[in-house]
Order: sequence, then C-alpha cells, then structure tokens
Amino acid sequence: MIRRSSIILAGLVVAAAAGLAVAARAGSGGSAAAPRAEKSPAVRVVLPGRPGESARVSDSDQVAAPDGSTYNSIDTTFVQMMIVHHGQAIAMASLAGERAADDQLRALAGRIGASQAPEVAWLRGWLRDRGLPESDPAHDHAAMPGMQSAADMAALAGLSGPAFDRRFAAMMTDHHRGAVRMAGDVLGGGSDERLREVAGEMAVEQGSEIQRIQQLGLAA
Repeated sequence: MIRRSSIILAGLVVAAAAGLAVAARAGSGGSAAAPRAEKSPAVRVVLPGRPGESARVSDSDQVAAPDGSTYNSIDTTFVQMMIVHHGQAIAMASLAGERAADDQLRALAGRIGASQAPEVAWLRGWLRDRGLPESDPAHDHAAMPGMQSAADMAALAGLSGPAFDRRFAAMMTDHHRGAVRMAGDVLGGGSDERLREVAGEMAVEQGSEIQRIQQLGLAA
C-alpha cells in the first residue's frame, strides 16, 4: 500500500512539474507545447543461456530478468539515460561546496550529490543484472529533458558567490524538472515494477528539492 501511494504521489508530482514547465515556457515567450516523449521501439536482444545452453533472441519489450521480473525498452532507455542525467546533477552539486554563498543552497547541493550517487550505482546494477550495456550510441544525451549544455556547465563553474547561487538554482530547477518528466515515461509505460517504484521515489524527491530551491528565492 505504501509503494502504491508513492507511485500515485509521484504521478501528481510529474503532472505538477509538467505544468510548471509549460508555464515557464509560456511566460518566456516560447512555445507552451512540451514535446511528448515517444515510446522507444522494441529491439531484438540476445539473452545468454545458462552454461551448456544456447543463447536466445527476444524482443526488448518481452524480456524477463533473472529474478523473474519483466522489463521493456522504456525501462532500459530510462535507466541508461538517467545514469548520465544524474551524473550531470552530481557534477553541478559538487561545484557548490566552494562556490555557493548561501549555506542552505550548499547544504541542499550536498544532499543532491549524496542521494543521487547511490541511485546511479543502483541503476548500473539494474543494467548489469540484465546483461545490458550502460549506454546506447543511439541516445542523444544532450536532448534529455533538463540537460544543461557544456557551455552552461562551464559558465556555472566560472561563478562564485550570489551569482553562482542564482545560476545554480535556475539550472538545477530545470534539470530536476527534466528528471521528473523522464520518470513520468517509466510510470506511464514501464514494465519493471521495482524500477517504477524507484522512478516514483526519484520524482517525489526531486519535486521536493525544486520546492526547496524556490523557497530560497534564488531561481526565477
């Protein structure tokens, strides 16, 4: 019951974040129509057999993990891309230790790094347990929702004090909203129940962190 409530709450967070993102785009003069995430097409995957058994080929949307759970291409894409997405958030958070002027922002950045690093380890384990690669050459990481450009990251690294705080707050808010949108893809179309729970927890936590940043009055 607790897990189901967490997923329901995550759904509300996803909906709220989507509304905030649309409002932000509309207020900035851009299009208010957010691009819809499309389901990744099923691909053929080779599943290694047990010792002495032949490998078999299956659709990625009809794969059973060693523990008996099932997963699909939406699950796999989310995990592979969220590893990179989290990696950028961790990199941003690491800059705050020496550059942030606001003590509360510095503490929040520390919490972000401390929580997302174990999540990355879990995501990597999810792929490893299924014999899947950590990355897919077909993925465009720069196009992930909320992903900050290399130029933005370099600019952030060159700031300190209040200027850093304002830039960090804006970038991390955008980054977190993107992660919530990505979690929504899994909540709406993923097959792995445990992964959906994890994605729901991520959405709730990052939605909460967006609120904390807004309460600091630093982000636009």
